[in-house]
Amino acid sequence: MSHASRFYIDGRWVEPADPAWFDVIDPATETVVERLALGDARDVDLAVAAARKALPGYAATSVAERIALLERIVSIYELRQEEFAQAMRIEMGSPITFSRKFQVPRGWLHLNQMIDVLKRFKFEETMGSTLIRHEPVGVCGLITPWNWPINQIVVKVAPALAAGCTMVLKPSEYSPLSSLLFAEVLDEAGVPAGVFNLVNGDGPGVGAALSAHPDIDMLSFTGSTRAGVLVAKSAADTVKRVAQELGGKSANILLDDVNLQDAVTRGVAACFTNSGQSCSIPTRLLIPRGLMDDAIQIAKTAAEGYSVGPTTDEYTQLGPLVNRAQFRRVQALIQNGIDEGAQLVTGGIGLPNGIEKGYYARPTVFAHVTPQMTIAQEEIFGPVLSMIAYDSEAEAIDIANGTPYGLAAYVQSADQQRARDVARKLQAGSVHLNYPPADFAAPFGGVKRSGNGREWGEYGLREYLEVKSMVGYGA
Repeated sequence: MSHASRFYIDGRWVEPADPAWFDVIDPATETVVERLALGDARDVDLAVAAARKALPGYAATSVAERIALLERIVSIYELRQEEFAQAMRIEMGSPITFSRKFQVPRGWLHLNQMIDVLKRFKFEETMGSTLIRHEPVGVCGLITPWNWPINQIVVKVAPALAAGCTMVLKPSEYSPLSSLLFAEVLDEAGVPAGVFNLVNGDGPGVGAALSAHPDIDMLSFTGSTRAGVLVAKSAADTVKRVAQELGGKSANILLDDVNLQDAVTRGVAACFTNSGQSCSIPTRLLIPRGLMDDAIQIAKTAAEGYSVGPTTDEYTQLGPLVNRAQFRRVQALIQNGIDEGAQLVTGGIGLPNGIEKGYYARPTVFAHVTPQMTIAQEEIFGPVLSMIAYDSEAEAIDIANGTPYGLAAYVQSADQQRARDVARKLQAGSVHLNYPPADFAAPFGGVKRSGNGREWGEYGLREYLEVKSMVGYGA
């Protein structure tokens, strides 16, 4: 049975106080697939009270008990992988193959990584005669986005559970189906009542209530920089800890010694990840000026080879954008690129050929983009690549660092040491050298207006812990 009309509070599915109703729309078909109850501050109060009541008991559980709980969650999650894949296909338009191969596995990969961290993490250590204790920060408010629904939930819920915290989750109202499934998994795994709570809602109704709540000790937010600023301001009055993973405009520097065919082709693929709806993907491709003409042809061929179509088709590579508002925003930014004089290599405004319904954007590549153009500065969140020419390595670094964002950066070179030297100069929380595989133990997060704090692995766990010094403990 669907739980879209209820919230998960204190170990039970409960009716909202006075719900507003939100239509969940499949962006591939523009049809309503579910009606979602949205809560308000009264529902948040109930959930926070449940989390506060459960905190002492759960904080006192042993590490072994928390490991066993996380292992049960993994086991149940794995049994329901296809349900999660279909939910994310329907709610946010992830093509089914991408959903199965990338969206769903992120859940158990991060859970297993947290289990590994928990097995070796030292919650107590001595420093001379002082005992250093790592204790749960308390009740956590978790606000997650729609673009990687399960990934973003797990990288908050898993470390909170591992640390001994209790929590209230507000997932995006645009991707509620997978989060409701995840609540079912946690319930079946035996998460104690009140430890995990879920209240659906929008930013003004539930997000603001969470961020301002005096009984929330920490607020972890992933979303736009604009919304992150509002969250931080709302949280300031209660001096709670705030961790944020916000927007990005990542540069991908191709040095002049690369295999151009491979580097550009893989750069297009990275930019088009999740139909371009990822905050850390490389959306600015920086090319030595003398290689630009060849790079344009490679990028054009690569982009035009992408299959755009029904999310149910296993061969579809690019799905729709999440909703009509996002579609219109991406269309406006593409038009802005044309109006500001960038060369439209392929794609452009309008629906892709052969598609008449759905919020699909055309795979788009711009060349001869200048660093100050809007499409080189603003996060687009669609399958749109901006190719920028540079004349020297120093200029490339300046261009890469020349946005308000600093979430990720990329460097490609035939000389690994040269790539390392450039990477050290880039202002980003993560720098990826020569298209490496994902490292789920590495800290993930940004600098500048891309946020603060880190997720993934041990660094993610530490965000949910307070440090206590017991001076003279060993005297």
